[in-house]
Amino acid sequence: MVLPRARGLVAVARAAQGRRRVDSAEGCPSPEPASRRAALYVHWPYCEKRCSYCNFNKYVARGGVHEAALRHCLVTEASTLLRLSGVRRVESVFFGGGTPSLASPHTVATILEAVAKAAHLPVDAEVTLEANPTSAPGSRLVEFGAAGVNRLSIGLQSLDDAELQLLGRTHSARDGLRTLAAARRLFPGRVSADLMFGLPAQRLGPWLGQLRELLRHCDDHLSLYQLSLERGTALFTRVQRGAVPGPDPELAAAMYAEGRSLLRAAGFRQYEVSSFARHGALSTHNWTYWQCGQYLGVGPGAHGRFVPQASGGHTREARIQTLEPDNWMKEVMLFSHGTRKRIPLGELELLEEVLVMGLRTDVGITHQHWQQFEPQLTLWDVFGASEEVKGLQERGLLVLDHRGLRCSWEGLAVLDSLLLTLLPRLQEVWQQRSPRPEPGG
Repeated sequence: MVLPRARGLVAVARAAQGRRRVDSAEGCPSPEPASRRAALYVHWPYCEKRCSYCNFNKYVARGGVHEAALRHCLVTEASTLLRLSGVRRVESVFFGGGTPSLASPHTVATILEAVAKAAHLPVDAEVTLEANPTSAPGSRLVEFGAAGVNRLSIGLQSLDDAELQLLGRTHSARDGLRTLAAARRLFPGRVSADLMFGLPAQRLGPWLGQLRELLRHCDDHLSLYQLSLERGTALFTRVQRGAVPGPDPELAAAMYAEGRSLLRAAGFRQYEVSSFARHGALSTHNWTYWQCGQYLGVGPGAHGRFVPQASGGHTREARIQTLEPDNWMKEVMLFSHGTRKRIPLGELELLEEVLVMGLRTDVGITHQHWQQFEPQLTLWDVFGASEEVKGLQERGLLVLDHRGLRCSWEGLAVLDSLLLTLLPRLQEVWQQRSPRPEPGG
């Protein structure tokens, strides 16, 4: 059912909020072929301030944001990319950033209305908004719900005020829990919270205490993210200068191991390396990424993966939009989109993505899923005869059976090390199957 234009945005939002809960990994397939379906990511590039650890494409608008112009460009680019891709059904929409909860609910509603005009956007489609506690009081969350948002991802990051200060966050632990409580009342079963680990001077016991406290307040979805010190960030500089100690990798590994065990005991399914859900509250949008589905990236610096079918394309492209907001807006006004890079993905590159992304999930890569991307070379053909892969299976880290290829519970925690074996194996078999042409041929 397409979003009816005459019903109004509030009525549409109410219908969306009453959507049927579906486990994304086992949901009913859409009647549209995969080539005509996609998720949509919308990037809001502005923040109140830059966090000390963040190197994402975000900006602090000193002179204020010209939101009407930005909204117009987001609508224009979304409509253009939907047309270029030939996508007829948008499975989910994710407003990320930056801090999209700084945008007006009117902007969110206008973008969703434009998407519904350009493609089929089901009334039960997942529409997620990333929200920071200081920019999302309860009254504003009500307005976002009326605009069409039906899921929130809240950037708590920590429940320790000293850690929040170190990270450069603008909210306190109390602010975070207050926003979380308001979100749960408005979007029951549709709220996710982020918690970071591996921070400088962080200790295992107190962090597990934070996680237990969060379990008393959180809804059905949690994401655990390890701090990554990125060059060019304020926190990286402080560590380099010795102002704060560097993160301890062994301690971070212990925190991750203890944290995922605690969540499993609490009834959460670790359906992806960093993502935990119970009661079937998986993120439909993120599942599209991990299953290598198509997604359109709208906004400054957004990334996408799709086949430009409207122009007769048959090869999936990796697309990157222009980073800087003002330059991106100029390009959108000139060309109706601000795509800066278009990178065609070869068959091997696409299979590498299928492998890397699929193994991030507990389902892994089924034989049927693999055959959608490679109908000739089976998972058995690639990995079945490898002694190194057999060794990983004997160590209980990897499973290759009638269902497909997947990590075990223990293997999911060390996926990066497993890929050091699996990716070269895929490349080797691919090269053997596709010999290079003779010189001059």
